[in-house]
Amino acid sequence: MLENMWMHGKKMKFLDIARSIALFCLMVLAGCSAIPTMVPDMAMRSTHSERLNDANGPLSTQQSKAILAKLKNGNSETGIFDRHLALETAIAGSPLVTGNKVELLIDGPKTYSAMYSAMEKAKDHINLETFIIEDDEVGRLFAKLLMSKQSSGVQVNLIYDSVGSIYTPKEFFAKLKEGGVNVLEFNPVNPLNAQKGWQVNRRDHRKLLIVDGEIAFVGGVNISSVYSSGSFGRSRSDNKDNPPWRDTHMQIEGPIVNEFQKMFIATWEEQKGEPLAPRNYLPKLANKGHDVVRAIGSSPEAEYSQIYITLLSAINSAESHVFLTNAYFVPDPQLLAALKEAARREVDVRLLLPARTDSILVYHASRSYYDELLSAGVKIYERQDALLHAKTALIDGVWSTIGSTNLDWRSFLYNHEINAVVLGQEFGEQMQALFDKDLQYSKLVTLKEWRKRPIGKRIKERAARLWAQWL
Repeated sequence: MLENMWMHGKKMKFLDIARSIALFCLMVLAGCSAIPTMVPDMAMRSTHSERLNDANGPLSTQQSKAILAKLKNGNSETGIFDRHLALETAIAGSPLVTGNKVELLIDGPKTYSAMYSAMEKAKDHINLETFIIEDDEVGRLFAKLLMSKQSSGVQVNLIYDSVGSIYTPKEFFAKLKEGGVNVLEFNPVNPLNAQKGWQVNRRDHRKLLIVDGEIAFVGGVNISSVYSSGSFGRSRSDNKDNPPWRDTHMQIEGPIVNEFQKMFIATWEEQKGEPLAPRNYLPKLANKGHDVVRAIGSSPEAEYSQIYITLLSAINSAESHVFLTNAYFVPDPQLLAALKEAARREVDVRLLLPARTDSILVYHASRSYYDELLSAGVKIYERQDALLHAKTALIDGVWSTIGSTNLDWRSFLYNHEINAVVLGQEFGEQMQALFDKDLQYSKLVTLKEWRKRPIGKRIKERAARLWAQWL
């Protein structure tokens, strides 16, 4: 069901339960959709030259080739890199941009520290878009800083999702507004406050922070105290009833930040928020590094999900390995077929999924796919000591993505999502190291042992799978 609906494992009062049931019924009544069929040879069809953008705009073909040659220097899998580069070039959408500096942020403490440091230094504006912002220790810390920056002359604009933050008191947002923060509730649950064409299923699941138009943060981390502890090493919580949350985020500097900023502004305008105060939202950005990044945003209004098409194309083009880490795995037939086909052509396909979750329906629906995936040769691992919430992918060691997108129908059909795709072996090696570290805390699921599971679990899996499109 909705991410974090019961994220603290609290015992809800009868009224809370009734509200949740009513909301879920509204989602079901909203109807179902089908993910559009992808053109089978799309990944191989490139009618564009391999050109990049940098801080000064589009590069010439010669300049692009020189940069790409440096990226491939020392990479024995140059052909694989070229294949994924052609894939990204072939798919229409936001540009591939070089000149960026990307930093991998693992778990809440490191992510919050980096975000807080950037916001403290803000001089012009702070744009924050989040699915969940809670009225807890972390949420109040963020709110205090946002109001402080607003009072100092920095314009603060906040988008929060109405359903994701449904348990956050309205007083929390009222206080932010009183402090001068420009607050926008995305697609209000209350239809009396909603726009024309209101659909409760349409949610803003993005996690995006932009500071001064120069630094962007993208990933899976919401604003909540459940992320207060790390998930690796002795410092992690040993409380089985309150496990640490394992998530992945990233900090990005460089010209690609403009693309993320445009997505924030587009969402604000589409939701008809109060006009944004004049600020330097799209500053002239200098090159900060050598990372090649693509910003991908998806929404239900688009003809198809950019993130879905990009990921599916990358999987279909994989030659050596596909490593997916995801919190909510409820695949549609096309994604399921792509994973099984990749395994059958001897690609090393590994899924890192949660052994525990905040959504019992998603948990059982996800496991209903295990048998056919394991039978096809896909390896499945379950993270044991933490609640896995990350949404990342590493394909062939050169194609990486981090963002808010789950591998489920909801993300691909109903949600506004945002991801960053990074091309290159250097960042791929960091992603590989992180994936390997997660595996150390995970258990391999074998087909032989899986088929010994109790009949009661099989019944729950079949029942949950009936709700796959609405979870």
